Amino acid sequence: MAHSLPSKTFFFVPATLALVTTLSILFYIFTTSTLFISHPHKHKLHLKQPYVSFQPSPLTPNPPLNGFKNGSFLLSEKSPPNAFGGGGNEDGTVSQLSSRSHFGPKGSSVSNIDVFHDGDVFLEDYREMNRSFKIYVYPHRRNDPFAHVFLPVDFEPGGNYASESYFKKALMKSHFVTKDPRKADLFFLPFSIARLRHDHRVGTGGIPSFIRDYISNISREYPYWNRSGGADHFYVACHSIGRSAMEKAAQVKLNAIQIVCSSSYFVSRYFPHKDASIPQVWPRTGDPPDIATCKRNKLAFFAGSVNSPVREKLLESWRNDSVIFAHHGRLKTPYADELLGSKFCLHVKGFEVNTARIADSLYYGCVPIIIANYYDLPFADVLNWKSFSIAVVTVDIPSLKKILQQITSDEYSALQRNVLKVRKHFQWHVPPTDFDAFFMVMYELWLRRSSIRISNG
Repeated sequence: MAHSLPSKTFFFVPATLALVTTLSILFYIFTTSTLFISHPHKHKLHLKQPYVSFQPSPLTPNPPLNGFKNGSFLLSEKSPPNAFGGGGNEDGTVSQLSSRSHFGPKGSSVSNIDVFHDGDVFLEDYREMNRSFKIYVYPHRRNDPFAHVFLPVDFEPGGNYASESYFKKALMKSHFVTKDPRKADLFFLPFSIARLRHDHRVGTGGIPSFIRDYISNISREYPYWNRSGGADHFYVACHSIGRSAMEKAAQVKLNAIQIVCSSSYFVSRYFPHKDASIPQVWPRTGDPPDIATCKRNKLAFFAGSVNSPVREKLLESWRNDSVIFAHHGRLKTPYADELLGSKFCLHVKGFEVNTARIADSLYYGCVPIIIANYYDLPFADVLNWKSFSIAVVTVDIPSLKKILQQITSDEYSALQRNVLKVRKHFQWHVPPTDFDAFFMVMYELWLRRSSIRISNG
Protein backbone atom coordinates (compact mmCIF):
# COMPACT_ATOMS: atom_id res chain seq x y z
CA MET A 1 0.00 0.00 0.00
CA ALA A 2 1.50 3.30 -1.07
CA HIS A 3 2.09 5.92 1.50
CA SER A 4 0.18 9.20 0.92
CA LEU A 5 2.19 12.40 0.80
CA PRO A 6 1.66 14.84 3.65
CA SER A 7 -0.88 17.58 2.90
CA LYS A 8 1.83 20.25 3.40
CA THR A 9 3.70 18.79 0.43
CA PHE A 10 0.67 19.19 -1.83
CA PHE A 11 0.55 22.86 -0.85
CA PHE A 12 4.28 23.54 -0.98
CA VAL A 13 5.01 22.12 -4.46
CA PRO A 14 2.37 24.08 -6.41
CA ALA A 15 3.12 27.23 -4.41
CA THR A 16 6.81 26.93 -5.22
CA LEU A 17 6.09 26.35 -8.90
CA ALA A 18 3.78 29.38 -8.97
CA LEU A 19 6.42 31.58 -7.34
CA VAL A 20 9.13 30.45 -9.77
CA THR A 21 6.81 31.00 -12.74
CA THR A 22 5.86 34.49 -11.52
CA LEU A 23 9.48 35.49 -11.01
CA SER A 24 10.38 34.16 -14.46
CA ILE A 25 7.59 36.18 -16.07
CA LEU A 26 8.61 39.34 -14.22
CA PHE A 27 12.25 38.84 -15.19
CA TYR A 28 11.26 38.44 -18.82
CA ILE A 29 9.10 41.58 -18.77
CA PHE A 30 11.76 43.72 -17.14
CA THR A 31 14.47 42.54 -19.55
CA THR A 32 12.48 42.82 -22.75
CA SER A 33 9.66 45.33 -22.36
CA THR A 34 10.13 48.91 -23.55
CA LEU A 35 7.87 50.05 -20.75
CA PHE A 36 10.81 50.07 -18.38
CA ILE A 37 13.49 51.44 -20.72
CA SER A 38 14.08 55.13 -21.27
CA HIS A 39 14.35 56.18 -24.91
CA PRO A 40 15.15 59.62 -26.27
CA HIS A 41 12.03 61.06 -27.84
CA LYS A 42 11.78 61.06 -31.62
CA HIS A 43 8.42 62.75 -31.85
CA LYS A 44 6.87 66.04 -30.89
CA LEU A 45 6.84 66.63 -27.18
CA HIS A 46 3.49 67.00 -25.42
CA LEU A 47 3.70 67.14 -21.65
CA LYS A 48 0.18 66.09 -20.80
CA GLN A 49 0.45 64.44 -17.38
CA PRO A 50 0.90 67.46 -15.11
CA TYR A 51 -0.85 66.12 -12.04
CA VAL A 52 1.34 63.10 -11.29
CA SER A 53 3.50 63.43 -8.21
CA PHE A 54 7.00 63.66 -9.66
CA GLN A 55 10.13 62.73 -7.74
CA PRO A 56 13.13 63.39 -10.01
CA SER A 57 16.79 63.17 -9.26
CA PRO A 58 18.52 66.44 -8.38
CA LEU A 59 19.52 68.60 -11.34
CA THR A 60 18.10 66.14 -13.85
CA PRO A 61 16.65 68.11 -16.79
CA ASN A 62 14.66 65.19 -18.23
CA PRO A 63 14.67 62.27 -15.79
CA PRO A 64 14.03 58.91 -17.47
CA LEU A 65 10.53 57.62 -16.93
CA ASN A 66 11.02 53.97 -16.04
CA GLY A 67 7.77 53.04 -14.33
CA PHE A 68 5.18 54.08 -11.82
CA LYS A 69 4.61 53.32 -8.18
CA ASN A 70 1.99 54.88 -5.93
CA GLY A 71 1.40 57.60 -8.52
CA SER A 72 5.07 58.65 -8.66
CA PHE A 73 7.71 58.18 -11.31
CA LEU A 74 10.53 55.77 -10.48
CA LEU A 75 14.09 56.15 -11.73
CA SER A 76 15.97 53.18 -13.12
CA GLU A 77 18.46 51.61 -10.75
CA LYS A 78 21.09 52.30 -13.41
CA SER A 79 20.34 56.02 -13.36
CA PRO A 80 22.71 58.01 -11.11
CA PRO A 81 21.11 60.14 -8.39
CA ASN A 82 22.30 63.15 -10.39
CA ALA A 83 22.30 62.81 -14.15
CA PHE A 84 25.19 65.28 -14.29
CA GLY A 85 27.35 63.00 -12.20
CA GLY A 86 26.54 63.58 -8.53
CA GLY A 87 23.84 62.81 -6.03
CA GLY A 88 22.71 64.14 -2.72
CA ASN A 89 20.08 65.41 -0.42
CA GLU A 90 19.02 69.04 -0.38
CA ASP A 91 21.68 69.72 2.23
CA GLY A 92 24.28 67.84 0.21
CA THR A 93 24.90 65.18 2.83
CA VAL A 94 25.13 62.24 0.41
CA SER A 95 27.30 61.91 -2.68
CA GLN A 96 27.28 58.62 -4.53
CA LEU A 97 29.25 59.61 -7.63
CA SER A 98 32.05 62.02 -8.37
CA SER A 99 30.95 65.14 -10.21
CA ARG A 100 33.76 64.42 -12.66
CA SER A 101 31.66 61.67 -14.24
CA HIS A 102 29.72 64.45 -15.94
CA PHE A 103 32.11 63.84 -18.83
CA GLY A 104 32.15 60.07 -18.95
CA PRO A 105 35.49 58.47 -19.88
CA LYS A 106 38.49 60.73 -19.88
CA GLY A 107 39.29 62.05 -23.26
CA SER A 108 35.80 62.74 -23.60
CA SER A 109 32.72 62.99 -25.64
CA VAL A 110 31.73 66.51 -24.60
CA SER A 111 32.62 67.83 -28.05
CA ASN A 112 30.10 65.40 -29.52
CA ILE A 113 27.20 66.47 -27.29
CA ASP A 114 24.69 68.74 -28.98
CA VAL A 115 23.32 71.71 -27.05
CA PHE A 116 19.79 70.43 -27.78
CA HIS A 117 18.32 67.12 -26.68
CA ASP A 118 17.00 66.78 -30.23
CA GLY A 119 17.64 69.79 -32.44
CA ASP A 120 15.55 68.52 -35.36
CA VAL A 121 12.49 68.01 -33.19
CA PHE A 122 12.99 71.39 -31.54
CA LEU A 123 13.21 73.26 -34.86
CA GLU A 124 10.18 71.47 -36.27
CA ASP A 125 8.12 72.22 -33.16
CA TYR A 126 9.46 75.79 -33.00
CA ARG A 127 8.19 76.54 -36.51
CA GLU A 128 4.78 75.09 -35.67
CA MET A 129 4.67 77.10 -32.44
CA ASN A 130 5.44 80.31 -34.34
CA ARG A 131 2.73 79.54 -36.85
CA SER A 132 -0.13 78.47 -34.64
CA PHE A 133 0.36 79.20 -30.92
CA LYS A 134 -2.08 81.75 -29.49
CA ILE A 135 -2.36 83.36 -26.03
CA TYR A 136 -5.33 85.24 -24.67
CA VAL A 137 -4.38 87.93 -22.14
CA TYR A 138 -7.07 88.97 -19.69
CA PRO A 139 -7.71 92.67 -20.40
CA HIS A 140 -7.44 95.50 -17.89
CA ARG A 141 -8.26 99.18 -18.15
CA ARG A 142 -5.52 101.76 -17.79
CA ASN A 143 -7.64 103.65 -15.24
CA ASP A 144 -7.94 100.54 -13.06
CA PRO A 145 -6.52 101.25 -9.55
CA PHE A 146 -4.18 98.29 -10.01
CA ALA A 147 -3.42 98.81 -13.71
CA HIS A 148 0.33 98.87 -12.96
CA VAL A 149 0.04 95.30 -11.61
CA PHE A 150 -1.57 93.91 -14.78
CA LEU A 151 -0.27 96.01 -17.67
CA PRO A 152 3.29 95.92 -19.06
CA VAL A 153 5.71 98.40 -17.52
CA ASP A 154 6.31 101.54 -19.59
CA PHE A 155 10.03 101.60 -18.83
CA GLU A 156 13.05 99.36 -19.34
CA PRO A 157 12.89 96.57 -16.74
CA GLY A 158 15.74 96.40 -14.24
CA GLY A 159 17.00 94.49 -11.24
CA ASN A 160 17.26 90.83 -10.33
CA TYR A 161 13.65 90.04 -11.18
CA ALA A 162 13.43 91.81 -14.53
CA SER A 163 12.58 88.59 -16.37
CA GLU A 164 8.99 88.84 -15.14
CA SER A 165 8.53 92.30 -16.66
CA TYR A 166 10.47 91.50 -19.82
CA PHE A 167 8.22 88.55 -20.57
CA LYS A 168 5.04 90.61 -20.34
CA LYS A 169 6.43 93.46 -22.45
CA ALA A 170 7.68 91.06 -25.09
CA LEU A 171 4.45 89.05 -25.15
CA MET A 172 2.29 92.13 -25.74
CA LYS A 173 4.48 93.08 -28.73
CA SER A 174 4.43 89.58 -30.22
CA HIS A 175 2.20 87.84 -32.75
CA PHE A 176 1.18 85.21 -30.19
CA VAL A 177 -1.51 87.38 -28.57
CA THR A 178 -5.08 86.91 -29.77
CA LYS A 179 -8.09 89.01 -28.87
CA ASP A 180 -10.38 86.08 -29.66
CA PRO A 181 -10.37 83.67 -26.69
CA ARG A 182 -11.90 80.97 -28.91
CA LYS A 183 -8.56 80.77 -30.74
CA ALA A 184 -6.46 80.67 -27.57
CA ASP A 185 -4.33 77.69 -26.60
CA LEU A 186 -3.50 79.22 -23.20
CA PHE A 187 -4.75 82.11 -21.06
CA PHE A 188 -2.29 84.50 -19.39
CA LEU A 189 -2.93 85.75 -15.85
CA PRO A 190 -0.99 89.02 -16.17
CA PHE A 191 -0.56 89.99 -12.52
CA SER A 192 2.95 91.00 -11.48
CA ILE A 193 4.19 89.52 -8.22
CA ALA A 194 7.11 91.96 -8.16
CA ARG A 195 4.83 95.00 -8.47
CA LEU A 196 2.33 93.67 -5.93
CA ARG A 197 5.21 93.15 -3.52
CA HIS A 198 6.11 96.84 -3.68
CA ASP A 199 2.54 98.17 -3.60
CA HIS A 200 1.91 99.49 -0.06
CA ARG A 201 -1.78 98.61 -0.41
CA VAL A 202 -0.90 94.92 -0.80
CA GLY A 203 2.66 94.07 0.24
CA THR A 204 4.08 90.59 0.58
CA GLY A 205 1.55 89.52 3.22
CA GLY A 206 -1.45 90.63 1.17
CA ILE A 207 -0.52 88.94 -2.12
CA PRO A 208 -2.29 85.58 -1.43
CA SER A 209 -5.60 87.37 -0.74
CA PHE A 210 -5.15 89.57 -3.81
CA ILE A 211 -4.60 86.55 -6.07
CA ARG A 212 -7.56 84.68 -4.53
CA ASP A 213 -9.85 87.65 -5.21
CA TYR A 214 -8.48 88.09 -8.73
CA ILE A 215 -9.17 84.47 -9.65
CA SER A 216 -12.64 84.76 -8.15
CA ASN A 217 -13.31 87.83 -10.31
CA ILE A 218 -12.18 86.35 -13.63
CA SER A 219 -14.06 83.12 -12.92
CA ARG A 220 -17.26 85.18 -12.53
CA GLU A 221 -16.68 87.48 -15.49
CA TYR A 222 -15.28 84.94 -17.97
CA PRO A 223 -16.11 81.26 -18.65
CA TYR A 224 -12.54 80.14 -19.40
CA TRP A 225 -11.19 79.50 -15.91
CA ASN A 226 -14.11 77.37 -14.73
CA ARG A 227 -14.27 75.13 -17.79
CA SER A 228 -10.74 73.81 -17.19
CA GLY A 229 -10.19 74.58 -13.51
CA GLY A 230 -7.35 76.83 -14.63
CA ALA A 231 -5.36 74.05 -16.33
CA ASP A 232 -5.00 76.09 -19.54
CA HIS A 233 -3.93 79.24 -17.65
CA PHE A 234 -0.46 80.42 -16.66
CA TYR A 235 1.33 83.17 -14.76
CA VAL A 236 4.95 84.33 -14.67
CA ALA A 237 6.90 85.26 -11.54
CA CYS A 238 10.61 85.63 -10.93
CA HIS A 239 10.64 86.51 -7.23
CA SER A 240 10.39 83.47 -4.95
CA ILE A 241 7.27 84.79 -3.20
CA GLY A 242 5.43 83.99 -6.44
CA ARG A 243 5.03 80.41 -5.26
CA SER A 244 3.71 81.27 -1.80
CA ALA A 245 1.39 83.83 -3.39
CA MET A 246 -0.93 80.97 -4.31
CA GLU A 247 -1.56 79.83 -0.74
CA LYS A 248 -5.20 81.00 -0.88
CA ALA A 249 -5.74 80.01 -4.51
CA ALA A 250 -5.21 76.25 -4.53
CA GLN A 251 -6.43 75.80 -8.11
CA VAL A 252 -3.71 78.12 -9.38
CA LYS A 253 -1.02 76.18 -7.56
CA LEU A 254 -2.33 72.74 -8.52
CA ASN A 255 -3.72 73.33 -12.01
CA ALA A 256 -2.33 76.47 -13.63
CA ILE A 257 1.10 76.49 -15.26
CA GLN A 258 3.60 78.30 -13.06
CA ILE A 259 6.50 79.91 -14.96
CA VAL A 260 8.92 80.79 -12.17
CA CYS A 261 12.60 81.50 -11.57
CA SER A 262 12.71 79.65 -8.22
CA SER A 263 12.07 76.26 -9.79
CA SER A 264 13.18 73.65 -7.30
CA TYR A 265 12.32 69.94 -7.33
CA PHE A 266 12.69 70.08 -3.56
CA VAL A 267 9.73 72.46 -3.10
CA SER A 268 6.28 70.92 -2.96
CA ARG A 269 4.61 73.87 -4.68
CA TYR A 270 6.54 73.29 -7.91
CA PHE A 271 5.47 70.50 -10.28
CA PRO A 272 7.97 69.70 -13.05
CA HIS A 273 6.43 69.13 -16.49
CA LYS A 274 3.33 71.09 -15.45
CA ASP A 275 5.33 74.12 -14.39
CA ALA A 276 8.48 75.45 -16.04
CA SER A 277 11.63 77.36 -15.18
CA ILE A 278 12.38 80.86 -16.43
CA PRO A 279 15.95 82.18 -16.30
CA GLN A 280 16.80 84.97 -13.89
CA VAL A 281 18.61 87.50 -16.06
CA TRP A 282 20.22 90.77 -15.01
CA PRO A 283 19.34 93.25 -17.80
CA ARG A 284 22.19 94.31 -20.09
CA THR A 285 22.03 96.42 -23.21
CA GLY A 286 23.95 95.73 -26.38
CA ASP A 287 25.50 92.58 -27.75
CA PRO A 288 27.49 90.15 -25.58
CA PRO A 289 31.24 90.85 -25.49
CA ASP A 290 33.67 89.34 -27.96
CA ILE A 291 35.60 86.88 -25.84
CA ALA A 292 38.26 85.97 -28.41
CA THR A 293 40.93 88.05 -26.70
CA CYS A 294 39.97 87.22 -23.12
CA LYS A 295 42.78 85.88 -20.92
CA ARG A 296 41.13 83.68 -18.34
CA ASN A 297 43.81 83.37 -15.68
CA LYS A 298 41.48 82.38 -12.83
CA LEU A 299 40.22 78.82 -12.58
CA ALA A 300 36.88 79.75 -10.98
CA PHE A 301 35.10 82.81 -9.57
CA PHE A 302 32.22 83.56 -7.23
CA ALA A 303 31.01 86.75 -5.60
CA GLY A 304 27.88 87.25 -3.56
CA SER A 305 26.22 87.41 -0.18
CA VAL A 306 26.74 84.55 2.26
CA ASN A 307 23.05 83.79 2.71
CA SER A 308 22.96 79.99 2.74
CA PRO A 309 24.83 77.02 4.22
CA VAL A 310 26.00 76.15 0.69
CA ARG A 311 27.70 79.52 0.26
CA GLU A 312 29.14 79.31 3.77
CA LYS A 313 30.70 75.98 2.83
CA LEU A 314 32.11 77.44 -0.39
CA LEU A 315 33.72 80.37 1.44
CA GLU A 316 35.01 78.10 4.19
CA SER A 317 36.73 75.87 1.61
CA TRP A 318 38.02 78.41 -0.91
CA ARG A 319 38.09 81.89 0.64
CA ASN A 320 41.91 82.09 0.59
CA ASP A 321 42.69 79.96 -2.44
CA SER A 322 45.03 81.17 -5.20
CA VAL A 323 43.10 79.83 -8.23
CA ILE A 324 39.48 79.63 -7.02
CA PHE A 325 38.36 83.15 -6.13
CA ALA A 326 35.39 83.11 -3.76
CA HIS A 327 34.37 86.56 -2.50
CA HIS A 328 31.70 88.06 -0.34
CA GLY A 329 31.08 91.75 0.06
CA ARG A 330 32.14 94.48 -2.38
CA LEU A 331 34.62 93.60 -5.12
CA LYS A 332 37.71 95.73 -5.75
CA THR A 333 37.51 95.08 -9.47
CA PRO A 334 34.53 95.29 -11.88
CA TYR A 335 32.28 92.25 -11.77
CA ALA A 336 32.37 91.93 -15.57
CA ASP A 337 36.18 91.80 -15.56
CA GLU A 338 36.12 88.93 -13.07
CA LEU A 339 33.71 86.96 -15.25
CA LEU A 340 35.78 87.64 -18.37
CA GLY A 341 38.98 86.62 -16.55
CA SER A 342 37.72 83.27 -15.22
CA LYS A 343 37.40 79.90 -16.96
CA PHE A 344 34.54 78.77 -14.73
CA CYS A 345 31.94 80.90 -12.94
CA LEU A 346 30.15 79.52 -9.91
CA HIS A 347 26.39 79.57 -9.55
CA VAL A 348 25.88 78.79 -5.86
CA LYS A 349 22.51 78.36 -4.16
CA GLY A 350 21.52 81.22 -1.89
CA PHE A 351 18.06 81.63 -0.36
CA GLU A 352 16.77 79.88 -3.49
CA VAL A 353 18.30 77.59 -6.11
CA ASN A 354 18.20 80.36 -8.71
CA THR A 355 20.33 83.49 -9.16
CA ALA A 356 21.26 85.60 -12.18
CA ARG A 357 24.77 84.10 -12.17
CA ILE A 358 24.09 81.46 -14.84
CA ALA A 359 22.95 84.12 -17.30
CA ASP A 360 25.91 86.30 -16.20
CA SER A 361 28.32 83.45 -16.92
CA LEU A 362 26.88 82.74 -20.33
CA TYR A 363 26.84 86.41 -21.32
CA TYR A 364 30.56 86.73 -20.60
CA GLY A 365 31.55 83.38 -22.10
CA CYS A 366 32.36 81.74 -18.78
CA VAL A 367 31.41 78.07 -18.27
CA PRO A 368 28.81 77.85 -15.47
CA ILE A 369 29.45 75.57 -12.49
CA ILE A 370 26.07 74.85 -10.91
CA ILE A 371 26.13 74.19 -7.17
CA ALA A 372 22.42 74.09 -6.38
CA ASN A 373 20.90 70.67 -5.79
CA TYR A 374 17.39 70.05 -7.16
CA TYR A 375 17.36 73.04 -9.51
CA ASP A 376 14.98 72.50 -12.43
CA LEU A 377 17.18 74.33 -14.90
CA PRO A 378 15.65 76.79 -17.38
CA PHE A 379 14.67 75.37 -20.78
CA ALA A 380 15.68 71.88 -19.64
CA ASP A 381 13.04 70.35 -21.94
CA VAL A 382 15.09 71.69 -24.85
CA LEU A 383 18.69 72.36 -23.86
CA ASN A 384 21.21 69.68 -22.94
CA TRP A 385 22.87 71.36 -19.97
CA LYS A 386 25.65 68.78 -19.89
CA SER A 387 26.99 70.27 -23.12
CA PHE A 388 27.76 73.73 -21.70
CA SER A 389 27.82 73.53 -17.89
CA ILE A 390 28.98 71.37 -15.01
CA ALA A 391 26.96 70.40 -11.96
CA VAL A 392 28.74 69.87 -8.65
CA VAL A 393 26.69 68.60 -5.71
CA THR A 394 27.17 70.58 -2.53
CA VAL A 395 28.87 67.78 -0.67
CA ASP A 396 31.68 67.92 -3.28
CA ILE A 397 32.53 71.59 -2.67
CA PRO A 398 35.81 70.67 -0.86
CA SER A 399 36.82 68.70 -3.99
CA LEU A 400 35.92 71.53 -6.37
CA LYS A 401 39.49 72.35 -7.42
CA LYS A 402 40.31 68.71 -8.13
CA ILE A 403 37.12 68.30 -10.16
CA LEU A 404 37.83 71.36 -12.30
CA GLN A 405 41.53 70.67 -12.77
CA GLN A 406 40.70 67.22 -14.15
CA ILE A 407 38.85 68.82 -17.06
CA THR A 408 41.10 68.67 -20.11
CA SER A 409 41.70 71.66 -22.38
CA ASP A 410 39.72 69.96 -25.16
CA GLU A 411 36.79 69.38 -22.81
CA TYR A 412 36.88 72.98 -21.68
CA SER A 413 37.04 74.29 -25.25
CA ALA A 414 33.99 72.20 -26.16
CA LEU A 415 32.07 73.49 -23.15
CA GLN A 416 32.91 77.10 -23.93
CA ARG A 417 31.99 76.76 -27.60
CA ASN A 418 28.60 75.51 -26.49
CA VAL A 419 28.29 78.39 -24.01
CA LEU A 420 28.53 80.76 -26.96
CA LYS A 421 25.88 78.76 -28.83
CA VAL A 422 23.30 78.93 -26.03
CA ARG A 423 23.81 82.39 -24.55
CA LYS A 424 21.34 83.98 -26.99
CA HIS A 425 18.63 81.91 -25.29
CA PHE A 426 19.30 83.73 -22.00
CA GLN A 427 18.81 87.31 -23.23
CA TRP A 428 15.65 89.42 -23.34
CA HIS A 429 14.67 91.80 -26.13
CA VAL A 430 11.69 94.08 -26.67
CA PRO A 431 10.40 93.43 -29.22
CA PRO A 432 11.58 89.81 -28.94
CA THR A 433 14.07 88.29 -31.37
CA ASP A 434 14.10 84.71 -32.62
CA PHE A 435 15.34 82.11 -30.12
CA ASP A 436 15.85 84.62 -27.29
CA ALA A 437 14.61 84.04 -23.75
CA PHE A 438 11.07 85.09 -24.63
CA PHE A 439 10.74 82.61 -27.48
CA MET A 440 12.26 79.85 -25.36
CA VAL A 441 9.67 80.48 -22.61
CA MET A 442 6.96 80.46 -25.25
CA TYR A 443 8.23 77.10 -26.46
CA GLU A 444 8.05 75.70 -22.91
CA LEU A 445 4.47 76.95 -22.73
CA TRP A 446 3.68 75.47 -26.13
CA LEU A 447 4.82 72.07 -24.89
CA ARG A 448 2.37 72.38 -22.00
CA ARG A 449 -0.66 73.46 -23.99
CA SER A 450 -3.71 71.24 -24.17
CA SER A 451 -4.20 69.34 -27.40
CA ILE A 452 -7.98 69.65 -26.97
CA ARG A 453 -9.50 73.11 -27.25
CA ILE A 454 -12.66 73.43 -25.20
CA SER A 455 -15.57 75.03 -27.02
CA ASN A 456 -17.73 77.75 -25.52
CA GLY A 457 -20.93 75.92 -26.38
